[in-house]
Amino acid sequence: MLGISIGLIYIWFGSLKFFPGVSPADSLAKQTIAILTFELIPEKLSVLILALFEVMIGVFLIVNCKIKFIIRIAIIHLMLTFVPILFFPKISFVSAPFVLTLVGQYIVKNLVIICALFLIYPVDYCHKDKRGIID
Repeated sequence: MLGISIGLIYIWFGSLKFFPGVSPADSLAKQTIAILTFELIPEKLSVLILALFEVMIGVFLIVNCKIKFIIRIAIIHLMLTFVPILFFPKISFVSAPFVLTLVGQYIVKNLVIICALFLIYPVDYCHKDKRGIID
């Protein structure tokens, strides 16, 4: 259920980005992607790619497909959401480092999602020796 709920959040937030100006993270996403790509990708295209990417992660989490790969991708994506704290501290903090703006809170809450993704990451506890025999 945890994977499904994270998948729904990804689909919900990603779907909003398909409609310009609807997502509360629209301008933040544009600014962040511009910095990360050295402004090589046009704003509209970058947000469209992000929307597709987020919806894809959500769908794969819900259907439990390629789960190890998708969880790794989602964790990388969520780690990149912390970029604005470094590059745009004025929109992330009222008073750094402890008093967050609403944008800062929006970013920091991703720590919970990252931890939840680690929790649902499938781990193989079997150990094979050099001959391929499972302990």
